[in-house]
Amino acid sequence: MDEKQLQQLLTNVKDGTLDVEEAVQRLRHLPFEDIGFAKIDHHRTLRCGFPEVIYCPGKTEKQVAAIFQKLAETGQNVIATRADGLLYEGVERITKLDGVRYERDARMIVLEQKPMESPAGHIVIVTAGTADIPVAEEARVTAHMLGQKVELICDVGVAGIHRLLGNVEQLRAANVVIVVAGMEGALASVVGGLVDSPVIAVPTSVGYGASFEGLSALLTMLNSCTSGVTVVNIDNGFGAAYSASLINMKIDGIDSV
Repeated sequence: MDEKQLQQLLTNVKDGTLDVEEAVQRLRHLPFEDIGFAKIDHHRTLRCGFPEVIYCPGKTEKQVAAIFQKLAETGQNVIATRADGLLYEGVERITKLDGVRYERDARMIVLEQKPMESPAGHIVIVTAGTADIPVAEEARVTAHMLGQKVELICDVGVAGIHRLLGNVEQLRAANVVIVVAGMEGALASVVGGLVDSPVIAVPTSVGYGASFEGLSALLTMLNSCTSGVTVVNIDNGFGAAYSASLINMKIDGIDSV
């Protein structure tokens, strides 16, 4: 339940179109619903602007499906991250929800059932290489599901800096830029030196042995000499997009969705 739904419910009680007992039933699961193995946070949209998201690793097919079903019943959009195709098939089979789809490159199960109020500004996601696209896709799908307008620019790493410079105008037009890069992770500092918007850097686990599965890129980004660059964890496209979406909503004065 979000702020607009709560306001409508209270208005309906006030004008007599909804009785108190029915209103109590609808509010019964605020702020969370305990289903034994999980306590589902239905109150998160009211507090944070966006609904709870399911992190799939470590959960069984039945657990993910049950949580997905409960979140869908609220009428909100639903996101499940780090899911494979078999898990998607299980969730689709168990929940029987119309509109559930699998974003294969992003490894996400999503359900869009509520129109989102989109801010005027947009987010640009940049990848250093083609191998970074899966993490960028996780960011792109997340931002889209949170109501953002997103542009994706691929394969403009520092090994061919002219490719990045050919897209400078698109970068400067963005409210927030997400930079996704593996190997040495230098792209974030370069982009940060070209734009006047917040830059969120995502190190990826792409690279040879001495990249230490993304640690090298992480340390490079944390030690960036460019002001305005912040860093999320290795391969965390979701976290970058969530933060970018919150920033973008505040820039445009939208408090909740």
